[in-house]
Amino acid sequence: MEKSVSTNEKAVAERLLQAKAIRLNVRQPFTWSSGWTSPIYCDNRKVLGHPYIRDFIKSELCNVVFARFPEAALLAGVATAGIPWGAMVADQLKLPYVYVRSKPKEHGLGQQIEGYFEPERPVVVMEDLISTGKSSLQVVEVLRQAGLDVIGLVSIFNYDFAAARTAFQQAGVPYISLSDYPTLISLALEKKLVNPEEEAVLLNWSEDPANWKGM
Repeated sequence: MEKSVSTNEKAVAERLLQAKAIRLNVRQPFTWSSGWTSPIYCDNRKVLGHPYIRDFIKSELCNVVFARFPEAALLAGVATAGIPWGAMVADQLKLPYVYVRSKPKEHGLGQQIEGYFEPERPVVVMEDLISTGKSSLQVVEVLRQAGLDVIGLVSIFNYDFAAARTAFQQAGVPYISLSDYPTLISLALEKKLVNPEEEAVLLNWSEDPANWKGM
């Protein structure tokens, strides 16, 4: 993963905490849809209800796309959480926009990519969150099969799992996140949202999230 020169990872993490988009609880962990037990839960949809924070995140996403992927001729949002962010950034940068369903529509034309696009265009995928990278890279593959040139992916937050780094590298997709898990945990300690013992637990979880069972 590249670090963005045009964003402040700590400022983004702070705003995600302000919007309660990210919650930390090492003593009463959350259960993800995958079945994993986790001391963190991230729901960036919460940001949409905070206009000033939403505008800040949108601007940071625009900065990254503009600075790192100036050749982008199309943006593609990942359904569902990446759709609004991709639409806002595309509107601000005046770029064409599509979004990609998790599976083809079961009626009508059976499309998985919604919206107009021309083949071979360089496209940047817009995502809200990266965990293992599996769902994001499935979208990349759908776009590639449609004849588009995926030049990168931009997300709001990233858990910074080793598995995701490996998967993106193998897929040949550069990706940039506005903020990440190590930055968030450092900020949480600084703001006394967690104590040093809890910080150690949180960092331990990120090393092997699939097998973490709590404190």
